Amino acid sequence: MIEFDDVTITYPGAREPVLSGVRLSVGEGELCVVTGRTGAGKSTLLQAVNGLVPHFSGGHLRGRVTVAGVATSSRPPREFAHLVGVVGQDPLAGFVTDTVEAELAYGMEQLAVPPEVMRKRVEETLDLLGIAELRDRPLRALSGGQQQRVAIGSVLTAHPRVLVLDEPTSALDPAAAEDVLAAITRLVHDLGVTVLMAEHRLERVVQYADHIVHLPGGGVVRDGPPAKVLAGSEVAPPVVELGRLAGWDPLPLSVRDARRAAPALRRRLADKAPDRAHAIGAPALRARKVAVRYGEVIAVRGIDLTLHQGEVTAVMGRNGSGKSSLLWALQGSGPRQGGTVTVGGRDPKTAPARTARRIVGLVPQTPGDLLYLGSVEAECAQADTESGAAPGTCRRLLDRIAAGIDGDRHPRDLSEGQRLALVLAIQLVAAPPAVLLDEPTRGLDYHAKRRFGQVITELAAEGHAIAVATHDVEFVASVAARVVVLAEGEVIADGPTADVIVSSPAFAPQVAKILSPQPWLSVAEVERALA
Repeated sequence: MIEFDDVTITYPGAREPVLSGVRLSVGEGELCVVTGRTGAGKSTLLQAVNGLVPHFSGGHLRGRVTVAGVATSSRPPREFAHLVGVVGQDPLAGFVTDTVEAELAYGMEQLAVPPEVMRKRVEETLDLLGIAELRDRPLRALSGGQQQRVAIGSVLTAHPRVLVLDEPTSALDPAAAEDVLAAITRLVHDLGVTVLMAEHRLERVVQYADHIVHLPGGGVVRDGPPAKVLAGSEVAPPVVELGRLAGWDPLPLSVRDARRAAPALRRRLADKAPDRAHAIGAPALRARKVAVRYGEVIAVRGIDLTLHQGEVTAVMGRNGSGKSSLLWALQGSGPRQGGTVTVGGRDPKTAPARTARRIVGLVPQTPGDLLYLGSVEAECAQADTESGAAPGTCRRLLDRIAAGIDGDRHPRDLSEGQRLALVLAIQLVAAPPAVLLDEPTRGLDYHAKRRFGQVITELAAEGHAIAVATHDVEFVASVAARVVVLAEGEVIADGPTADVIVSSPAFAPQVAKILSPQPWLSVAEVERALA
């Protein structure tokens, strides 16, 4: 169905090609997962499937890419719309209408689908993705996860033969991600749709994959069956890393397979316990009776929350539970109809913008909104200047989170993960007492997440209070000391990470599920115990 024949792609001004001599074949009805480090070329590979590279993005493509026997060089990308459906990393950037139902119908209108067929497909897609109650909602009023599901639905209604998905579950909570992946696998198994999916959170998708394409960097592509590729891959989910550590053969790809191999490992760990001792300091941020409303919709219902120095707090909950609204209210830029927030005796909502940044730092879900200069180096230099930091501070932080980003590149030309890393670095330069991060690991590979986790841990050790709103349960398991769970704008759980998430079927990390009832959270904890 999809063929890459000796494909090399080079962007203008680049010293090396992004992809070099790629030979790849993806069969009809396969679910193929594309993985690799941030900036390795995954998005470029995906965009070449319908001709966006090079027709839209520019650059030079040598070789031949075909879909269902049709070469992408033979026609513009718009003439592949009936054949290839594409969902990008930022769903909001791809919307062209105002409401959910209109967005689902728009693509079919362009393909001249009869009205009676359009109505039927819209209803089927609303049910398939569990978004029927959002039918009349404005797209910009949806949470990030809801927008992601609508974006997927907008291409499904055209019934394409190939689906290209760039991190489709990155903004979804675990339950919503499972629903979307279940819908995608039904399309693969029942309708024979070919799916090419880039994804960093392999723990969510690898068990469904028929084929894995791994981009280790340097333009190279390696592909094959999941177990074979992941056995030697530097990018692997916790279930595979635990299997390597325990010496399991064959390597498990699912929690179910791993549990079958785990009894011997549980016996080795029976007389050991994870060391999670950490010291917390005085309160850095106090929020009392915080309330946020959007019209008649109550997003945050009188929440009390205290963030302590030296502690990393994860804020979790399903999409639309109020996590982002709470963080914006705490930072002061977002609406807050009731309650108080104090940091060092000041309310960030009433402080001047420059002062507020030094009180509370916030990285939003769409980090590109904070980038406005012409190069990475210019953004870093401006951050150093505004924060009164030594020159080069921002750049050093950036290299710790995602090394190797060219300082001359325009921020808008970076991948989603690289853009996120840049904004993380910019916000961390000011080192405010409280740092709020909204889905900070979205778009980051495992290595970048580990580096970022180290940065967060070091900031906490220096006395900062950190709050991370996230759906990334593996990141929470490795970094957070405390978890706060929201539902319908209220706190329904608040306590030590292990106490809150180990017993949760939705939020438990893979290691906890595999080694249950023992209280292990991450591969790193198990490795330290065995050592």
